Amino acid sequence: MDVRRPPTWPATPQEALAEQDRLRPLVDLAGPGPQTIATAAGLDVTYAGDRLAAAVVVLDAGTLDVIEESVVEGVPAFPYVPGLFAFRELPALLDALEALTTVPDLLVCDGHGLAHPRRFGLACHLGVLTGLPAVGVAKTPLLGGYDEPGPERGAASPLRDGGETVGTVLRTQAGVKPVYVSAGHRIDLPTARRHVLALSPRYRLPETTRRADHLSRQVLRAP
Repeated sequence: MDVRRPPTWPATPQEALAEQDRLRPLVDLAGPGPQTIATAAGLDVTYAGDRLAAAVVVLDAGTLDVIEESVVEGVPAFPYVPGLFAFRELPALLDALEALTTVPDLLVCDGHGLAHPRRFGLACHLGVLTGLPAVGVAKTPLLGGYDEPGPERGAASPLRDGGETVGTVLRTQAGVKPVYVSAGHRIDLPTARRHVLALSPRYRLPETTRRADHLSRQVLRAP
């Protein structure tokens, strides 16, 4: 599949901040996004020392069977800087996406979208560069406050920052810790929440994330 790579990658935090400022106006959250999807791709990155493996796994959204997978090994492309974490992973993730023959209907990122200090997390960045609907599903929040959702599967509460709703705290399984869902690009929050819940029939994390995480770990364990 095609992606819109920038001509050069930022080399400094100042350049990365400028790139976020350049791309942030391109985020489209005006429409509800895809109400039905045939395929969903999970994206995840695993680290081992100075190595990483970036994996993309495309699933049938109905059966959750694997349709296609792609994984790329490399090294972090950027130092660790809070708020700029996406720049460490983006080049490898884009390489993995480019190797796909399937164009997924939805990207499900292990990270954040709008629920980011600069309102431009990994899901926003990937959505803008691919043109695809994208949502972030994180295990921990980056910012904001919320009321604990009810204990039942599907219970949710707004994640708010500075008076703005930036995501939703979603309980995907009864009695387990919630996940933190935020829209990234070409999808609204209610639609993102509904798709994430459908992709999480048995476990806390959606199957997209679980499969991508397993693939990236498997590659780094290989001799």
